[in-house]
Amino acid sequence: MYTIQANESGTRSINILDEHLNTIHKYSLFQNLIDSNGIVDEGVLDKLKMTIRSMIESQTEDRKDLLDLCFDVIYNSDMKAFGLHNLILLYIEWCGKTTEQN
Repeated sequence: MYTIQANESGTRSINILDEHLNTIHKYSLFQNLIDSNGIVDEGVLDKLKMTIRSMIESQTEDRKDLLDLCFDVIYNSDMKAFGLHNLILLYIEWCGKTTEQN
């Protein structure tokens, strides 16, 4: 389990499981998420929420992994743009470690 800081003052945090990171990887949720300016703001978080919501609504098969990611992380009341930025950084680090292990 990992913990990301959800706000700039450090008073809020969100726990991230390997399963959450695997789900992000499985569905390529961060691919083409951020504009060319590289800024993660509330608009980027909204875009991610809408993308996941659309994926859940359009699929007939079980999407428990996406629902878990939504409930635990993306729609967490503490998740803001700052937290998403830290989640993206954690994901990049996690991908690097995962690649090294294989």
